[in-house]
Amino acid sequence: MAEPAVTGDARMVANKALIHNAWAYVKHETEYRAATEDDQRKSHRKQADEHATVAEGIANLIDDLTDVSTTAWCSGCFVRSEHRKVEGKRSGIRAHLCASCGTATLRCAAPQCDHMAIRGLGSFRIPRYCAEHRHDIPSFERATDTVEGPEDYEKLLKYDKPNLNRATKLAAAGVLAAGVAIPGGIAAAPAVGGAIGAMMGYSGAVAANVGLAFLGGGAVAAGGLGMAGGAYVVAAVGAALGGALGASITNSYVREDKSFEIEKFRDGVGTPVIVTRGFLNESSADWRAAIAFVDRRYPDAPVYKLHWGSKELAALGAPVLRGAGAKHAVGVAARVAARAGKVAAGKLNPIAPVMIAADLAKNPWHTAKVRADRTGVALAGILARTEIPSYHLVGHSLGARVMITAAETLATQQGGPRIDTVHVVGAAIGRKGDWRRLNGAVSNKVHNYFSSRDQVLRYAYTVAQGGSVAAGFAGFGTSYPNIVDHDVSDRVDGHSAYFDNVVPA
Repeated sequence: MAEPAVTGDARMVANKALIHNAWAYVKHETEYRAATEDDQRKSHRKQADEHATVAEGIANLIDDLTDVSTTAWCSGCFVRSEHRKVEGKRSGIRAHLCASCGTATLRCAAPQCDHMAIRGLGSFRIPRYCAEHRHDIPSFERATDTVEGPEDYEKLLKYDKPNLNRATKLAAAGVLAAGVAIPGGIAAAPAVGGAIGAMMGYSGAVAANVGLAFLGGGAVAAGGLGMAGGAYVVAAVGAALGGALGASITNSYVREDKSFEIEKFRDGVGTPVIVTRGFLNESSADWRAAIAFVDRRYPDAPVYKLHWGSKELAALGAPVLRGAGAKHAVGVAARVAARAGKVAAGKLNPIAPVMIAADLAKNPWHTAKVRADRTGVALAGILARTEIPSYHLVGHSLGARVMITAAETLATQQGGPRIDTVHVVGAAIGRKGDWRRLNGAVSNKVHNYFSSRDQVLRYAYTVAQGGSVAAGFAGFGTSYPNIVDHDVSDRVDGHSAYFDNVVPA
């Protein structure tokens, strides 16, 4: 997509929020004029109008900038930056503008708090609280703190301040109902999204859009990742894992998934092992097969069990587990997956990932897959802040997807812990792709154990993914030296048979 040529007043072009919102307006206006379906036109019209209003509001604030400034933490970009004061001659409001992200800010309404909150652009002021007092982030100051091991991760998520956001929401609801204010988050979002998108290799407004989609936009609430999807997740927050932005993302994921837990199973010596499971077995309390698999390779190592996504995985497994017999179970799973493939194929266009989010949220396969990607990023964020230098990761099915995402994300963090070895069995992830990042994510090897007799991956996965073949069914088939495929078809005759029958390399 073309990038804008930014020219004009130096103060205007220096404001990231203004540039991103103006460019977002142009793109949505163009899509609105080109769209032929009513739902697409309405969506683009609404978004174009919102971005135009925000861009105009920020421009008015820039016209009223003074030389008075203060240095404080910004709740828009989570950076300690300079905030220049605005005297509302044209805009009619008093505010500050963050020099880092361009967002309109004001002093947090909490007594004796020196942080800056995101300010709406309306003339009517309601109490605004900083990211700490909104519980968007546990702490600005502690964002780079570490803990001894992953079992202590909850210490990283301990809030320094009380949550004052509930009162803000109630007040904002009344103001917005009267049409007085514009949510400050709309103005801040492009800059935050741009920061994440830049880490993913994008630039300009494209970076903002991709980054925003990763954070979720409206799609995350519906179980999706918007435009970003699983393919982009792996590099999204690597550079920020040890900072406030990474802490915010990790915190939001862990808080959302009530089943997320890193449980220390046993002490030991050497490099710790983190093991997780996926489709068809995560709801079971019986971890004996998974632990036995680990013991065959790392009998003396410390072991941690990663619990995640119980709601999504239960929804995915329920129609299968209710079936009578393996053949019927696979058929039911394939029909569940087919709904996703049909929906995606019927709406394949440049904005499809946003437009079909609600449809995909109804499909248990897609919600579970998205949860796996997000869990992998959250796990990477936690491991990046531990004092342990290296880990082994073990995952089955969608749990394999979690571990691959975690390894790739963690590899983008400079100076953090490394992943020594990854063992994945029955991996529910496509075999085709650019696996350079995964190859470089490990100090040793990625061992992929696959079976051509895995009927769940053969049918359900392939249908759900529009014909894509799972690495757990046919191997990665890559020439990268650190990724090794192991054909275990002679020993594994089903999706739940890997841990019992495979001897790890």
